[in-house]
Amino acid sequence: MFKICKLSSTMLLLFITVAFFPYFVKSRIFIYYGCSQEKFQPNTPYETNLNSLLSLFVSSSSQALYNSFAIGNDTNASSESAIYGLYQCRGDLRSPDCTKCIEGAVSQVGLACPYSYSGSLQLDKCLVRFEHFDFLGKLDTDLRFKKCSKSVSHDAQSVRHRDDVLTELGETNQGFRVSSSSLIEGFSQCLGDLSPNDCTSCLGEAIVKLKSLCGSSEAGDVFLAQCYMRYWVSGYYDSPSESSGGDDVGRTIAIIVGVVAGLTAFIVLISFCRRSPGNLFIYTSPFGLLTYKWIKRTKIKLRLS
Repeated sequence: MFKICKLSSTMLLLFITVAFFPYFVKSRIFIYYGCSQEKFQPNTPYETNLNSLLSLFVSSSSQALYNSFAIGNDTNASSESAIYGLYQCRGDLRSPDCTKCIEGAVSQVGLACPYSYSGSLQLDKCLVRFEHFDFLGKLDTDLRFKKCSKSVSHDAQSVRHRDDVLTELGETNQGFRVSSSSLIEGFSQCLGDLSPNDCTSCLGEAIVKLKSLCGSSEAGDVFLAQCYMRYWVSGYYDSPSESSGGDDVGRTIAIIVGVVAGLTAFIVLISFCRRSPGNLFIYTSPFGLLTYKWIKRTKIKLRLS
């Protein structure tokens, strides 16, 4: 029988997050995530509001592909508990598919950003974001993620077709847009909190970054804070060597690193064990926040919900 010793919450959460995060991420195409360095304490009003916000993301996604919320920002509430957030699904998704994507993103952002005041997570077909400050409707064109395929030689006509697609994608001032010209295809989308003018500005910046960062690449993705744009040569994503090879290698490496790191953390955890004051119960909130507590009993029970 194992005896589980009392460890710091930081070490325990690190062990569980590293060990299990790859399992949750690998089921969907993961683009990027970001978390604030500042953390909140468990069992505080901010945690309650965050759980409410994430719950609203899921429930609302069955009715709309985009929505934003502000919780705890009224005059009677403490500013420390205020939280602002939004979710958005890709414009070509049906409501059931949107809900599935948001459910996955909500569970993953809780694992990726435990107890962070701010967090964002972008999957291939949806985004969730929450902040401690009011960011809604404020233009932000910071680069969050870019991916360019290998560079190839293009004739002037191919470059013109690509530029035609990018120009058309940048002309939308709201919502989701698809474009094609000859063998070049693409789509773009702004977040629903942007005004038409700000959406145009954001997409214009995305075009500049695609041209400067991806150059003569067969495919390019640019995700800014409030919009994204992608283009590719027709058939590019149908090629196993191009569409999945590099990403699969990256995901495989991440999974291997996660497993090795998790086993290492487990060995370290066991090596520090001496005598526990009771039994360790580990569980999660509905949205992936990890919690543990000690109960004075003689038999160990380990539960993951």
